[in-house]
Amino acid sequence: MSSLITCVIGKDLLNMANKPFSNPYASALDGLQLEDPVSAFFSFCKERENIRQNREKDRPAPWSDDLIFQRGRFLNVFREDDRGSKAIIRFANGLEKDLPLLVQSLFFSRWCNKQEILDILSSENLLRSDNLKNKLQDLSSWCNLTAYPVGPIYWEGEKHERLHAATILFDEIKIQLTDIILKANRDVIKATDSVNAKFQMENDFPIFMAIIDLAWFRPDVINPASHVPTGIGAVAYLDRLQDYLGLENHQQTCSKMIELQKEYWPEAKRSFHPIDIEYLSCECRKYYSYVNGTKSFEGKNVFTPA
Repeated sequence: MSSLITCVIGKDLLNMANKPFSNPYASALDGLQLEDPVSAFFSFCKERENIRQNREKDRPAPWSDDLIFQRGRFLNVFREDDRGSKAIIRFANGLEKDLPLLVQSLFFSRWCNKQEILDILSSENLLRSDNLKNKLQDLSSWCNLTAYPVGPIYWEGEKHERLHAATILFDEIKIQLTDIILKANRDVIKATDSVNAKFQMENDFPIFMAIIDLAWFRPDVINPASHVPTGIGAVAYLDRLQDYLGLENHQQTCSKMIELQKEYWPEAKRSFHPIDIEYLSCECRKYYSYVNGTKSFEGKNVFTPA
């Protein structure tokens, strides 16, 4: 396999409510000579997907000649292939006909965001919210604290911390949440903004993820092709793509990249949606930050083959 390092040249946090927010990744690509960010984007996707396929075929590590891929952690190209996504899909499987319970299960899943916990629970646990809260309280760690922050939320003026919101509040308000989402007419951004108008979260990334997850189960409720907000981790790379393509905004950029997939990667297993371009721009920012020397291999960034 060719190394992406020889080319000419992550769900980080979101600030979708346009509130003052410092972007720690804004300068990650400053000074990097990236002559063709479109080609670099698809080169990243192809190599990362090759790695997934090699692992699934039980081929021995390393699955790439690329030293950055050998040392760093990256999400899969297609969200549904990631372990966390698979756990959420399993957890909510079969709830398509009960939309309020489906909404509750996806919001709980994103507030938990821990595969090991979702794998030992089922959506039936949500029906006994007090028992579920007590069960999770007895665990040393019931949620993933490192993937993205989940702050307190407000409902009707009352503040709710993460565990109470996930187990008790979402059970109580699942019908109201469902109504809010339905009124957004399948639009991810409108639905996220409408829910956060009630929740008042500083960082509404978990809301966004729960809503975009709905598209897996009920595309009639949330359109998989809906445009999405730009996460702070994706800004630096999407800006490069936007400038290179001569476009006006990130939404136009995502649409153009979806169109260009037919030219650059026609053999991909499925067509991209805007969420994929946003999500992969974050992963490209991570990759090319290593190339640029603004990101180091340490802590949770280090990949250890299992």
